[in-house]
Amino acid sequence: MSTNGWFLLIGMLMLARGFAATTISRSPFTSAIVYLAVGILLGPSCLNLFRFDPTKESALLEMLAQAALLISLFSAGVKMPVPFNLARWNAPLRLAWVSMTLTVGLVALFAYYVLHLPAGAAILLGGILAPTDPVLATDVQVRHAGDKDELRFNLTCEAGMNDGSAFPFVLLGLGMLHMDDMSDVATHLAQWLSVDVLWSTAGALLIGGGCGAAVARIGWQLRVVKPRHEIMDDLVALGLIAIVFSVASLVKASGFLAVFFAAVALRQTELKLAGAPKDRHGLREPELAKSQVAQDSATNDVPQVVSAESLVFKEHLERLSELTLVLLLGGMISLRELPYETIGVAAFLFVVARPLAVYVGLMGSGTGKRMRGMIGWFGVRGIGSIFYLVFAMQAGLPPALAKQLTGISLGVIMLSILVHGFSVKPLIDDAK
Repeated sequence: MSTNGWFLLIGMLMLARGFAATTISRSPFTSAIVYLAVGILLGPSCLNLFRFDPTKESALLEMLAQAALLISLFSAGVKMPVPFNLARWNAPLRLAWVSMTLTVGLVALFAYYVLHLPAGAAILLGGILAPTDPVLATDVQVRHAGDKDELRFNLTCEAGMNDGSAFPFVLLGLGMLHMDDMSDVATHLAQWLSVDVLWSTAGALLIGGGCGAAVARIGWQLRVVKPRHEIMDDLVALGLIAIVFSVASLVKASGFLAVFFAAVALRQTELKLAGAPKDRHGLREPELAKSQVAQDSATNDVPQVVSAESLVFKEHLERLSELTLVLLLGGMISLRELPYETIGVAAFLFVVARPLAVYVGLMGSGTGKRMRGMIGWFGVRGIGSIFYLVFAMQAGLPPALAKQLTGISLGVIMLSILVHGFSVKPLIDDAK
């Protein structure tokens, strides 16, 4: 497909999505299913009007997936309830680290013993498929800042963190594949644990939290000085994303975690400065803060907040990213060439690994069995898995393994979009 044809297709889908927003919201399936169906119809599986080879275009695909993830992680962080406290975040922290690690381990064991992949490739596949997705899972995520639904909060918060917690396992798998002397395993594991796990996480928290709070205070001070400074909230937020991700990556911290916590710190600091009142659960009321700020602005020159004003723009970018990347996914998949292992991996991940990891990870957290069952099912795979797949290709994944892991990963993502996409609305409605 030519460049003009590609732009025409994207434009038509954007128009259709914009006009049919209400229809899709009332339908029994998600918008990602529509994009995937169009991609498969036009791709090599059916009409073969366009084909997108992830091995040849891995650099472009990595950039697109990375941008989509960063925007989505920032949007998720801005919507988190304020203030942050360990008691409320207990369940999502367990999901993002304990359940995440268990899922990687279970998928790796399945890949090693059933698919007979090398140990490094098995761990790499686990790292690719374990994280839930912050881009495609919008129907099970927090809908707006201040949404207090427990299921949506847990799933959104988990998705915001587990892209960062999955990265060390991707690096571990790649390191084992490229390790010539197995006597160096102990040294490699010690370095991996200290740098890729502990420092990567701690550095991300420090950088993200510090930068987010600093930007919030700078923006607030600029808006209250006389004469009033106008701030372009969208550019400030995009600049924060870029700076935080770059600085974190330079010091070998997790850029994804840093961006998520920068958004959390930005929102928390701004609502505190705005004097947002707290409800009976101790959570600040952003809508009341906004109305109070708007009321005070006319008399006391109290400013609006960057996080709220930039959120709509980020959500539009998020939808555009979803459309583009899921459409490309359809152009990457040939149903006739999907590896036979795909169904087995998907079934094991959806029915065994994810539910079991969630159940074990949330033991003792006070989360009810019904809630654990819902969280265990809604583990949508998507853009995060695509990013880690192409990251591994860019890092020198051997061609034969790249082809095998690409087929399995893309097939599992496709099945996740379909299976979870058709079940999400009935189950979410039933849970209310």
